[in-house]
Amino acid sequence: MDWESGRRSDNVEDRRGMGRPVAVGGGLTLVILLVGWIFGVDPSQLLQLLGNTGATSQVSPGAGTATSSAPVKGPPAEERQKDFVSAVLASTEDAWTPLLAARGMTYIPPKLVLFRGGVQSASGFTESAAGPFYCPLDQRVFLDLSFFDELSRRFGAPGDFAQAYVVAHEIGHHIQKQLGIFAKTDAIRRQGDRALANQVSVLQELQADCFAGVWANQANKQRTMLQPGDVEAGLRAASAIGDDTIQKRARGYVVPESFTHGSSQQRVAWFSRGMQQGNIEACDTFSAANP
Repeated sequence: MDWESGRRSDNVEDRRGMGRPVAVGGGLTLVILLVGWIFGVDPSQLLQLLGNTGATSQVSPGAGTATSSAPVKGPPAEERQKDFVSAVLASTEDAWTPLLAARGMTYIPPKLVLFRGGVQSASGFTESAAGPFYCPLDQRVFLDLSFFDELSRRFGAPGDFAQAYVVAHEIGHHIQKQLGIFAKTDAIRRQGDRALANQVSVLQELQADCFAGVWANQANKQRTMLQPGDVEAGLRAASAIGDDTIQKRARGYVVPESFTHGSSQQRVAWFSRGMQQGNIEACDTFSAANP
């Protein structure tokens, strides 16, 4: 995949240097607020100082949080991954801007947040083990770069394009946010029907896969980016993170009723469809007879 010759996005927010959120008990929080008020010190600075001292074992869960924000630069390989993500993010911006403009819409690119271990978003605190995710509440994509190693080692999907597919899939969720799809699916989920909510989740995830394919199509048209083997790498990644593949690996059997992202076959099919047709209309998973 030729990504090095492309431009870099300004929308990468690097939080890798921030410490993990530190729970602070309600009583201790009150003391800190009083000290800050008496001495005219910003309480957030005191909370950060508490986080830097590592005083986490003495506090209760579920209370306020504090984080350290000392900048930390990663090893050369990780810094190269950051550069790669910035280039891929830029290519998604270049792809989606004209596609939404054709619909009379202005593409508002999301921020992509890099973090380590865990991160606080408007959707709550999330551990890296949950994988990359998009938070529609603050319209940000969150990514721990260690997931790329997981993608290669655990899921058997190495390569730049497989990693780019992951980023493009999360950006696909942002496209859904801009198109108003999140509002509709959230309304369905609020009905409380677990089976229906799972079905809607699958359709939403498959559409994000299709949007990732649309990005690949457009990015390759704008600047020949794909190289031999890239498409296969993307298909491997889509297949590797299908619900059936993951469940079979973890449990030894598959429970289709519990799917939330779609089967490997479905994910490959919709990614391929988006890549072949290269337009938003190709990705209407909600109207498809057999998604």
